[in-house]
Amino acid sequence: MTWKIAILVAALTSGPAFADRMIEGRVTVVRDVDTIVVAGVPVRLNGLDGPETSTRIGREARAFMNRLVRGETVICQLNGERTHDRWVGVCFLNGQDIGAIAVANGHALDCARYSGGRYRGLETPAARSRIGRAGYC
Repeated sequence: MTWKIAILVAALTSGPAFADRMIEGRVTVVRDVDTIVVAGVPVRLNGLDGPETSTRIGREARAFMNRLVRGETVICQLNGERTHDRWVGVCFLNGQDIGAIAVANGHALDCARYSGGRYRGLETPAARSRIGRAGYC
């Protein structure tokens, strides 16, 4: 582990230190359409409601996100919240919100409870009929 990653891991495990912080790095893993690993840091894409990978459409959504960002450098604005082992944030590829890209391409829905409706206007009719919105959204 390089010293930069060691410092980043130490900072991430220290709690509120990452509130309103930016991280930049290469996407090494795409867990599903709404969770990526950036420079070793798992990031839950804030406000995105994606299908589970136990479903065909969930696997398609993960494949889409994998093609979009795996191996690419992204910048994530973390909000300081955590869910399970993931930091929550909005991530950008070449200045474009990757959550917005996923919704606009029919692979996820807006989760207004967390997004404030940021992605609602990007939802496709096909995605609304294929992806069941999570109850917490």
